Amino acid sequence: MLWPEVGITKFALAEYLAAVGPQFVAANGNRPISLQRFADGIDGEQFFSKNPPKGAPEYVRAVTVTYPSGRSHPQLVIDEPATAVWAAQMNTVVFHPWASLATDPDNPDQLRIDLDPQPGTDFRDAIEPAVELRRVLDEAGLTAFVKTSGNRGLHVFAPIDAKHEFLDVRHAVIAACRELERRMPERVTTNWWKEERGTKIFLDFNQANRDRTMAGAYSPRALAHASVSTPITWDELPTADPKSFTILTVPNRVATIGDPWEFFSEKPGTIAPLLDWWDRDLANGLGELPFPPDFPKMPGEPPRVQPSKAKKPPVD
Repeated sequence: MLWPEVGITKFALAEYLAAVGPQFVAANGNRPISLQRFADGIDGEQFFSKNPPKGAPEYVRAVTVTYPSGRSHPQLVIDEPATAVWAAQMNTVVFHPWASLATDPDNPDQLRIDLDPQPGTDFRDAIEPAVELRRVLDEAGLTAFVKTSGNRGLHVFAPIDAKHEFLDVRHAVIAACRELERRMPERVTTNWWKEERGTKIFLDFNQANRDRTMAGAYSPRALAHASVSTPITWDELPTADPKSFTILTVPNRVATIGDPWEFFSEKPGTIAPLLDWWDRDLANGLGELPFPPDFPKMPGEPPRVQPSKAKKPPVD
């Protein structure tokens, strides 16, 4: 029993992954992927599994990737629905794919922005910023797609040419987020420190870093109602209810309306305009933003210290 509140078992999870197998693989396949596994249901102990364990079936492959530390290691890759079902057998609930393909793991082919509601805000508060972010990306020449996070937020993705490494893509994401912040200063924020975010939607630029992932499209989430991170159309967004997209409902949705991300990869764009915006902001005094704490210190990065705990200059 993985989701005791709604009575969903491991077998039901396997059935779900088989039912949405083609769409799941289209979104998450041929990518390094991390498995979030739960030893005793979603309320039990959890851990992340990255490399194939001993005894993995022959159809489960891996690709060697380089982590921020510089260390390299094999990472799981999903090529067919059977691999996802095998992962469910190991109590995998959440699938976290990289933004790059296994054939070119150092150069992302997706630009991703996580709109994360802060305390005092919710899913509805993220809708207008997501729509405006779509306009921002369109002005930069990118086609935006949207999905529910499976929790309270929204994920906005855009297919890009795999011609830039992770740091460049991160800078492109920051440029887009800063432009959105200029347009909606009372609604969104790029402040990394929680104490500075207020009741706004946080634009999580750090999800664009190497080895930083979010729940993939059609991935279940470890929440009591068995929600799914679900691709939706922009027309659906204003009235979407993320709690209605679950392991029990999404297979019928896909069978009825198809996959809103079916043509996701057809027209990748370039991040060159966003990198021009990044250079413009640098020239105007807007520098690098903080990296996650497990990353090495990066060039131009501001101090990694919570503002309220930073040492104040002595008073004259």
